[in-house]
Amino acid sequence: MPRLHLLERTQDLPRQRAEVFAFFADAANLEALTPPFLHFKILTPRPIAMQAGALIEYRLRLYGLPIRWRTRIESWEPERRFVDVQLQGPYARWRHTHEFEDLPNGTRMRDRVEYAVPWGPLGSLARLLFVKRSLQRIFDFRRDRVAERFGVHDASGLT
Repeated sequence: MPRLHLLERTQDLPRQRAEVFAFFADAANLEALTPPFLHFKILTPRPIAMQAGALIEYRLRLYGLPIRWRTRIESWEPERRFVDVQLQGPYARWRHTHEFEDLPNGTRMRDRVEYAVPWGPLGSLARLLFVKRSLQRIFDFRRDRVAERFGVHDASGLT
């Protein structure tokens, strides 16, 4: 069984939870949150009814290779959290939990990604050389786009 890794990010946004959640609940916004170098495109016809069991298909290029990615919404708790899991794609395991919590002046958004890279020792080496850094770059891009969208003027202090 491939080794499980964890990527966690937290971002505080000066908007109400209902507004923040609604943005993330619209799968169409995922394209704007994904770096151009991935050539990301949602293939599932829109609008996508987001709910537990919803299936979403994407196409992207990873390290120049065309990849089809299929996810299922495993858990759906409006305005609180949702979880998407990879059914088909580049990872041996991918489980992304999105959580939203009220703050006195806005919303705290948390991302928790549990992932595993396939291919045994070769996958472990690929993670050290490319995958970990690429995921950080992807989530940095996402953080910056979310900050722009919700009016955070300095995203550098966010984790």
